[in-house]
Parts: sequence; structure tokens; C-alpha cells
Amino acid sequence: MLDSQFLEQLTGVFAVLEQPVILKMKRSSHANQGELKEMLTELSSTSPNIQLQESDEESAAPYFEILRDGKSTSGEPPISTGISFRGVPGGHEFTSLVLSILYADGKGKRPDAGILQRIRNLKGPIELKTYMSLSCENCPEVVQALNLMATVHCDFTHEVVDGAVAQDEIERLSIQGVPSVISNERLIHSGKISFLDLLAQLEKTFGTNASAEKTSLGQFDVVVIGGGPAGASAAIYSARKGLKTAIIAERFGGQVRDTLGIENLISVPYTEGAKLAAQLLEHVNAYPIEVFEHRRVAQISDATSGKTAKHLQLESGESIDAGAVIIATGAKWRELGVPGEKEHIGQGVAFCAHCDGPFYKGKKVVVVGGGNSGVEAAIDLANIASEVTLFEFGDALKADGVLIEKLKNLPNASIITNAKTTQVLGDGKKVHGVEYLDRKSEATKMIDIDGVFVQIGLQPNTQFLKGYLDLTPHGEIVVDPKGRTSIKGIYAAGDVTTIPFKQIITAMGDGAKAALTAFEDRMHS
Repeated sequence: MLDSQFLEQLTGVFAVLEQPVILKMKRSSHANQGELKEMLTELSSTSPNIQLQESDEESAAPYFEILRDGKSTSGEPPISTGISFRGVPGGHEFTSLVLSILYADGKGKRPDAGILQRIRNLKGPIELKTYMSLSCENCPEVVQALNLMATVHCDFTHEVVDGAVAQDEIERLSIQGVPSVISNERLIHSGKISFLDLLAQLEKTFGTNASAEKTSLGQFDVVVIGGGPAGASAAIYSARKGLKTAIIAERFGGQVRDTLGIENLISVPYTEGAKLAAQLLEHVNAYPIEVFEHRRVAQISDATSGKTAKHLQLESGESIDAGAVIIATGAKWRELGVPGEKEHIGQGVAFCAHCDGPFYKGKKVVVVGGGNSGVEAAIDLANIASEVTLFEFGDALKADGVLIEKLKNLPNASIITNAKTTQVLGDGKKVHGVEYLDRKSEATKMIDIDGVFVQIGLQPNTQFLKGYLDLTPHGEIVVDPKGRTSIKGIYAAGDVTTIPFKQIITAMGDGAKAALTAFEDRMHS
């Protein structure tokens, strides 16, 4: 199942294990049980500290849990990590399994102490199930975050469920998108979400034992907000100037981590987003740069200390002080902002055609957005859904001509221009229609559909700056040619600014430029 070269790589990965990790598999007559046993047997062959055990318990679907062996240190029986898998975690989820084994022994990349304490402060018991698809590119991030939390929190369990082996549950719970996180038969979250927002959602759902005590992360010459290409570049250039530098990031790598193939990063003919994000972090870690991940800035104000110019208050209650601030927060997928949208995310409203498209086999869907991403999504969905209707706000599609022609030639696809989506219609569990305004006739119309895929571009991450910095009507930070903003001591770079082209290579150059400008101003102050 796993080739010899890959098994050799896994042997190197698992060489760090110090304590036994047990993969305890239940018996099952399911057709995929043999595949699971073969996978776990091969995994256990890569390290003497990975053991496969077969339980006498029966399961309708392939199932195993991950245990820590307490015998070697305390004489206790194996201890549950809280992590279990139902189904065969292949595809994108194989990495989740590998990381879970590392997490079980306290290995693998982990958040800093402040984030770990927030996890421990969650009020238990917490029992979660995440329904995922092996082809979903967004699912592993959620699965891996919750698996990590289960190993950190003493009263937290997480079962990872392949929706393909739980169709009856999918139907009963009205799940129409992945990943879907369920607690006690209730949907906690569906769709793409960052580690930070997922943790905040759990705090909101289950409560927290955290105290109101405020924590300072320290004082720095330069604080970069954002960990994408622009932020990484700005931090590296600042550190190379000998400045004490920190990065505050919601997710290191930013939007790059969601990009598959990258073919226009000059001198690198081809790479992928996840690989580039890892290389950015490796480069940042080569310098004495403090990285505070899974955090967002709530507010920037003038500092009271004479040693620093700006005080940054974080949503977590923490704070940090800086001589100069470089904002490189990038952008996120834009939502429609219409009634019924938020209520049906994961239950008829989706943002990833590749991830959630399979749930709409033989059904009718609408794609909102006539740019490249919208037209590509419509083409993909036309291979799955019975009917696809594309809404475009303007009077013509904005996508590349070759894509438009391909869409027009599909027999089950139609295009409606001058359409302003006004409402998503549903019962809170399932979408049954969408309402739109015909901008030419000014008539309100409705079509019956089963799902809505939103593809209307990106929105700058500048909500915390409204009323503080000069922003364009679209929310972009107004910068001068050197990256200075409307406030002295604050600079900006990358997609969050008014730069005309939103590209990885321009963001990197922009970050370097902002850092050099901040250093120049420091020397002349």
C-alpha cells in the first residue's frame, strides 16, 4: 500500500518518538477493513515505538484509536489520546494520521505556551466528531487542529469520520459540506476555518476557565502583523538590519497555504503553497524573529512607554509594543453578506467547489461570481451537479475567454448576468432556493436550487484598522510608494494595500520595501 521509499521517509519522521504509541483497531466486516489493517501494519513497521493492537470490539466501519502506553513510566495501562479515526485516513488525511502519532508523544509542531494554555482552559467534557472527505483540501487543517487539542486537553475527545462510511449520519445531520464539526448531534462549525477561529469557536461553545489577567508579549523594534510572503519578507529584512523583530500571525503562510500549484515565482518553475509556506517559516526561523501564531490584533494605539511608538492589543487579551509596525495581513474570501448565507454555511452554502461539490451529485447549484475562480468552479460542478447556474453581477463575465467558452459549451450550465444575489432561502438545515435582483429589469426573481457556491473574490483583512488608518472604499490600506501609511511609524505591504497587482512575488518585494523604509525612517528620526 505504501511504497518502500515512502516507508523509509516515515521511518525518519518517527525516529523522534520516545514512548510507545498504540494504534488500537476494532474488528469490522466492512469492505475497507483489510485496507485499514494493511495501512496500520505498514505504519507500525516504521518504528519500534508504534504498535498495532486488534481489539475484540466490533465496528460497522473501519475504526481505530490512538493510545499512549503508560507502562514504561508509571506502570499504568495505555492512556487514550482522545483521537480516533472512522474510515481509512488516506488521501489528504494520511498526514493527519502521521501528525496524530507525533502528537501522542508530544512531538510535532505545537503552538506556543500562551495558545496551549487557552486550549487547557476550555471547559470539558468536550466530545467532537469531524465529518470529512478524503479529497477535501480544507479538512486536514481542522482535523489536525482538533487532534492536537485532544492531546493537550485532559477531557477532550475527537473522532475523525470519513463521510463515505457514514452516509446515514450525513443524511440525518443534514451535512452538506466538509469539514463539519459536530458536538452532541449539533453542528459547531462547517467549512474552512483557521486554528485561531476554531479555538475561539470552542471557547464560545463550551466556555473557558481563563482568568482576566493580561499578558505582555514584550517590546520590539519592529512588529510585523501577518505571516504571508509580505510579512515574512518584512520580518527577515528587519532582522537583517539588527532590529528586534516579532511576527503576529493568525496563520503563518496566509493565503499561500491554500494555493496548489505556483508557476510564476520567478526562478522557481513550480512549487506548491504548503511547501512555500514551510520554506518561508524555515527562512524566518534562521533569524532571531519571535513568531506569535494563532493571534489577531484588535487595536493599535500610541504606546505610553518612551521606548516604543505603538501599542498593539490582541484579541486574546495579550499585548505587544513596537517601535514600528508593518501591516501585512493579506485578504480573505469575500462573503455575500445577504440574509440566509451565514445560517446555511455547510448546509447549502459553500466556498470550495472541489471540497463540497461531491455533496451535490445530481442536484441543482448556483455559483456566484463571474471571474476565473467562479467560472472554474462552475465547470467543475457541472461534472457533478445536474444543473449549474452562474450569477454575474455585471453585464459580462470577467473570466479568461477560454474558460468562458468552455462553460458556455456545457449542456447543463447556464449564465445569468446583471444578477445581484439578495437572499439565500432555506430552513436552517437545508438550502432550497436563492433570490436575486435582475439589475436590468429591477425585478426580484427566485430559482429553486440545493446549494450556493460563493466565488466573489477577496476582502482585505483591515477590519481592526477602520477609523484609524486611511483605507480605500474597498478596505485596502492607502500607502505611498515606499509603503508608508497615513500614520507615522506604521507601514503596510502586500495584498492588504493599494498595490495594483496581488501576486506572491510583488508581496515579497513589498514587504522588503516596507522594512527598509521603516529602517530608513528610524535612522533619520
